[in-house]
Amino acid sequence: MNAKIFRTRLAIGTATGVVTVAAAAGIAAAQDSRPAQPAPAAAAAQNVVQTEALGVDAATRAAQAVLAEARKGGHRVTVAVLDRSGSVRVLLKADGAGPQTEESAKRKAFTAVSFGQPTSALARNAQGDGPTIRDIPGTLFLGGGVPVTARSGPVAGIGVGGAPSGDLDERYANAGLKTLEQPR
Repeated sequence: MNAKIFRTRLAIGTATGVVTVAAAAGIAAAQDSRPAQPAPAAAAAQNVVQTEALGVDAATRAAQAVLAEARKGGHRVTVAVLDRSGSVRVLLKADGAGPQTEESAKRKAFTAVSFGQPTSALARNAQGDGPTIRDIPGTLFLGGGVPVTARSGPVAGIGVGGAPSGDLDERYANAGLKTLEQPR
């Protein structure tokens, strides 16, 4: 190969290499100027909401306190502790409690956690002609349901059914709530 062809090929090869390196550097610079995209796991984490919840041990302590207080009063009740989404966390039925007590306890707890108020207070709003809050499925506006609150609002509901009056059911539900407020 003659020297002139060799120098021409060397010059073309060198120029091609320089252009390739310049192009790569330009692409890299352009990529660096785009906003960073979060990794898939980080993007998924942005869509996750964390909520406060009442632990099962605390819910069980509250339910046991309800049964103990009702026993002192001579009543056989059922207590339900529901979480913020309305799922049953704990359900305890005293020996001899009536068959209707389970459903009423669950519905009172559901109502209390849904509205963040005791069911006795809500009962006043459920009065009147025409549609009212009493028409919401799964609710029960009789005394005996109390909300369990944390910094973010209601996190659970305690519902009691089976005492001769809603006032007594609510007194027992409050005994369970008081247990949660005491330091362990």
